[in-house]
Amino acid sequence: MDLSSEMIHALFPLYLVTVLGASMLTVGMIEGVAEAIAMITKIFSGALSDYIGQRKVLAALGYGLAAFTKPIFPLALTIGWLMTARFVDRIGKGIRGAPRDALIADLAPEDLRGASYGLRQSLDTVGAVLGPLLALTLMYALADNFTAVFWIAVVPAFASFAVISLWVHEPQRPTPKDGSETRLTFGALAKLGRAYWLVVIVGSLFTLARFSEAFLLLRAQSIGLPLALVPGVMVVMNVVYALVAWPAGTLSDTLGRYGLLAAGFGLLLVADLTLAFANSVAWLALGVALWGLHMGLTQGLLASLVADTSPAPLRGTAFGVFNLLTGLATLLASVIAGALWDRIGPTGTFLAGAVFTAIALLTLLPLRANVAPRSA
Repeated sequence: MDLSSEMIHALFPLYLVTVLGASMLTVGMIEGVAEAIAMITKIFSGALSDYIGQRKVLAALGYGLAAFTKPIFPLALTIGWLMTARFVDRIGKGIRGAPRDALIADLAPEDLRGASYGLRQSLDTVGAVLGPLLALTLMYALADNFTAVFWIAVVPAFASFAVISLWVHEPQRPTPKDGSETRLTFGALAKLGRAYWLVVIVGSLFTLARFSEAFLLLRAQSIGLPLALVPGVMVVMNVVYALVAWPAGTLSDTLGRYGLLAAGFGLLLVADLTLAFANSVAWLALGVALWGLHMGLTQGLLASLVADTSPAPLRGTAFGVFNLLTGLATLLASVIAGALWDRIGPTGTFLAGAVFTAIALLTLLPLRANVAPRSA
């Protein structure tokens, strides 16, 4: 699904502006509302998967919604239709996110949980790398025919829907007879426990330090990288991310999560400092590679810690809450980063990221004391 989505998302803003004549304000509003919809939907879909005792059906529904909206992109003739398709696609993402992550924990052996989430992160990131590259290649080969590329993107979307519908089998899970223990209430949130909420706090603080990767592109442009080469920044970052995430998750199953997570936080600190003072393409490349390395060491491990610290009957709710709060932190971080960039410049933005990272590192100390030794 990521391959399909990234093919479309790489071209979507250009299509809106160059073909349909949309303003940059319109593009920004569509993207902002779309991501907000995805974040809000996640918490309810996760809680619903706990309440009904079924994760696969919601995950498949989310993938199905995303797949069936893909043909709208090549067929749409107005901005209104494209907005509708984008919003429904993000609703699909929100519906599938938390149930899918909880389903991974249900299916994976406990001693391979880190490897499982690491593999998921690696495969997600492979899609993020191949999607834009395939879109650019097809645009060149098809003489900038947006519609043809959008139709090609439909194929992997329906393939992913077929895989989860036909070949993923959900294990049986005991559920309360009246569902009272799995309803989305303050009581249920309290039952998630101290260790889980510490993971949420650490993840949210860390996300404040890890603002949108769009600022990596802006940093590349600010040091004079040719405009045509700027997208290569995301390729470098995602390639490193994809290569590291699975091995890091596997190592965390044997060495523990805490040390690798601390190393990932430390690498972000070094990446921020490198990018704050980068004055050449070589320093930029180093900073971007370190950024990808820290993503590979942290994103799968944070998901593993959510699974480690949440009760199995409330795992969907746990992932929904975690995704919502870290998503809100991402929005806040990007707003802060943008404001600092306007007032101080790129150095101020990345130095602020380093400060937030240092604070997040300090929060790992109580986390280590409250998480079981195997996953600490």
